[in-house]
Amino acid sequence: MSKYYSIHEFSKILGVSAQTLRNWDANGKLYPHHTTTSGYRYYSDEQLNQVMNVKPKNRMVIGYCRVSSNKQKDDLERQIGNVKTYLMAKGQPFEIISDIGSGINYKKKGLQELIKRISQNQVEKVVILYKDRLLRFGFELVEYIASLYNCEIEIIDNTEKSEQQELVEDLVQIITVFSCKLQGKRANKAKKLVKELIEEENADGKSHKSNVSAKQRAKH
Repeated sequence: MSKYYSIHEFSKILGVSAQTLRNWDANGKLYPHHTTTSGYRYYSDEQLNQVMNVKPKNRMVIGYCRVSSNKQKDDLERQIGNVKTYLMAKGQPFEIISDIGSGINYKKKGLQELIKRISQNQVEKVVILYKDRLLRFGFELVEYIASLYNCEIEIIDNTEKSEQQELVEDLVQIITVFSCKLQGKRANKAKKLVKELIEEENADGKSHKSNVSAKQRAKH
């Protein structure tokens, strides 16, 4: 349970005046955790740790897993299993947070809970299987927010994808999200486009593998 400090207690610990804290509140540099109806400001342990850049004890390692739709629940279970196996091998206590939702949806319950706990200085490290499991767009922003609280984001599999593959996956995500908001013929057109993009990417992938195999055979 968090401990709360009056403005005078908090100012003494930080070595600044109470008026400095009032100024910080006024200019948005540091707001109190809460203010009573009588106008008294109170600050929390989390804020103290943040200001003094001190890591609190018992910070957690969190494994974050995500898939895009309910149809991928089996993939989610495999992803959770892989992350659990990795973390158990490290011998660290951990917790798993999972989500089902698009990589460009920032309102997912699990993602918001993760960011909330990072901002409360409760997370030592976030472990994800692939970079895009956290977010399709905005990974660097979450990574920056985590760094402000001395929280590391670790990616288990850093295998790099080709630019074309990343572009196709990004387009599929965007079109899929917006097609859900469309109706009738426009929705069908969007779904058809997604299907064509996936089929084209699969065909390109097979062609690339065939070319590589042919070159290897020519060498021998």
